[in-house]
Amino acid sequence: MGKTYEGGVPLAEVVRSGFVEGVHRGSVVVLDATGAPVAEAGDATGPVFPRSSNKPMQAVGMLRAGLPLTDRADVALVSASHAGEEFHVERVTALLRRADLTEEALHCPPDLPAGDAAREAVLRAGGGPRRIQMNCSGKHTGMLLTCLAAGWPVNGYWQPEHPLQQRLTAAVEELTGESVAAVGVDGCGAPVLAVSLTGLARAYLRLVSAEPGTVERTVADAMRAYPELVGGTQADDTRLMLGVPGLLAKVGAEGVIAAAVPGVGAVALKIDDGAARARMPVLVSALRRLGVEAPVLTEYAETPLLGGGLPVGALRPTW
Repeated sequence: MGKTYEGGVPLAEVVRSGFVEGVHRGSVVVLDATGAPVAEAGDATGPVFPRSSNKPMQAVGMLRAGLPLTDRADVALVSASHAGEEFHVERVTALLRRADLTEEALHCPPDLPAGDAAREAVLRAGGGPRRIQMNCSGKHTGMLLTCLAAGWPVNGYWQPEHPLQQRLTAAVEELTGESVAAVGVDGCGAPVLAVSLTGLARAYLRLVSAEPGTVERTVADAMRAYPELVGGTQADDTRLMLGVPGLLAKVGAEGVIAAAVPGVGAVALKIDDGAARARMPVLVSALRRLGVEAPVLTEYAETPLLGGGLPVGALRPTW
């Protein structure tokens, strides 16, 4: 596997009722517009599993392999970790029907929507877990459509040795500028590829800096044009892209997020214990080191801690 992930340094502290209660450790890297490091903490060069933060790169690989999508909204959905809201499910359904497929063709497991409101709506209506509601169903639909367009078998499309996955691995390696250090199984059943945080940030910078009309720019523009499809009405990456002009962002499970602004730079980070509550304050502090400011960043600069339903503290970046 090569160099292994060595773990990070304290990046955020939990302050409750005037006392420091604990810290979240992790790693973060900040690159300028040329790709040169501006700041870093922890291990920015050891491999991590970026989880769903890899999806924009995988979308690039699908389009290069012949994924027949011209609607930018569909490209955004293929790059998404959607919340399973009604408009997400309807668009995935339409893509499957276009190829005479049903949701049973998807390898991702049945799930309830990720968003609270959407989950409650399904349960109130007497529904339950479905493959199409799983947050990776857009990516899996894109994989199926790519296989059909390329003449590859759809059976086993999620296996690492399948021609589709080989092409997606090649795209990730090209965009990050490094070899994939390890291949695991993601929560959706598809391969998850290990790269460094520096490589991840480099890839996002390449996406937003690419020339108009290129596949890389097509994915970046699609995600920024339809951020609600990338996450959901309340998703962190959706709100970031709506609130910061030009910013491309994508969260990943277990405390990962990557973001880039054209002409400014890129950030990638991983919270060691996977705590989502620490992710956004650290990202805000990293973007501010690049001079990025927006009201939405002020909202995310600290994560409030509640006691009895009232604010009693906050989680703050410290790196």
